Amino acid sequence: MDFPHREAPYVGPKADVAALMLQVLAALVPAALAHIWFFGPGFLFNLLVAAIFAAAGEIVMLKLRSRQPETGLSDFSALVTAALLAFALPSLTPWWVTASGALFAIVIAKHLYGGLGFNIFNPAMAGYVMILVAFPVHLNLWVAPRMGDIDYQTLTMLQTLQFTLTGLLPDSISFDAISRATPLDAMKAGLNNMQTVTEIKALPIMGSIGGRGWEWVGIFLAVGGIWLLIKKIIRWQIPAGVGIGLLLPATIIYILDPGANPGPGFHLFGGGAILCAFFIATDPVSAASSPKGRFVFGLGVGLLIYAIRRWGSYSDGVAFAILIMNMSVPAIDYLTRPHIVGHDDEAERH
Repeated sequence: MDFPHREAPYVGPKADVAALMLQVLAALVPAALAHIWFFGPGFLFNLLVAAIFAAAGEIVMLKLRSRQPETGLSDFSALVTAALLAFALPSLTPWWVTASGALFAIVIAKHLYGGLGFNIFNPAMAGYVMILVAFPVHLNLWVAPRMGDIDYQTLTMLQTLQFTLTGLLPDSISFDAISRATPLDAMKAGLNNMQTVTEIKALPIMGSIGGRGWEWVGIFLAVGGIWLLIKKIIRWQIPAGVGIGLLLPATIIYILDPGANPGPGFHLFGGGAILCAFFIATDPVSAASSPKGRFVFGLGVGLLIYAIRRWGSYSDGVAFAILIMNMSVPAIDYLTRPHIVGHDDEAERH
């Protein structure tokens, strides 16, 4: 009797990297559409530029490393990096700023550490911090949300494209007419000027919980993140850790002095906290890997976000919180290793 014979591996993986990355991109689509609706078509141009230069950086580095570019591009990890970077940038960002961030993310933060699976820093956040250091002025060019000021003035797609390519607005339009501070910037500036939270939240850019437009982008990001949890693309520990680390101190300090501290809802929906919790901190390469370690990692990210927002110089501390905790991953993984049955941990340490 003949028996069928298969070569190893006998059981194929349930999903490959490309399939996982495509599902992450799919989870970002609703929030991307909301971003375009509220803040204009600039997101599309940022995404296009970031994707082109991320792919170009991937191709060049793979060729320099004697690897097949097709293999590296087919996993879509560079496109995920480009999408996360596009979410972090203002709608009015010149192409060379976006391109610089995308190239730094892929070439420096990813491939100089060995490529996918070896980078110790989240590439998208490394690229964003590079832009923050090199081009800080360009990160202030957020347009007013569509449902914001009564004197809201929008740019057409061609006018937005013109600014993306040249950095120049039409002669009849000034930055003051179209740009506004982000909710976090407005809150931090107002508190520094001795205004109360109630006075600051009366500004037109403020919404019911966070900021106008920002709330809906956050809601759709949360929907996409929950879908990833249901599909088991990401684990619950990191989003839970980020949420607890951010909301617990925000709640306590708000209760102690609500006039000088925004509530936990504002911290959750006023900036990039939800994007961080579900899509950035959950990067499987640069985050902790053990179950306890993932929670500790997320908790540290949340606490650092709040600390930077409350006492630091930056209104939103997501990028710095991620990069600082990325450096802590080896220690976290070492200290939170699961116990192996039949092994003496003390004996192994000695």
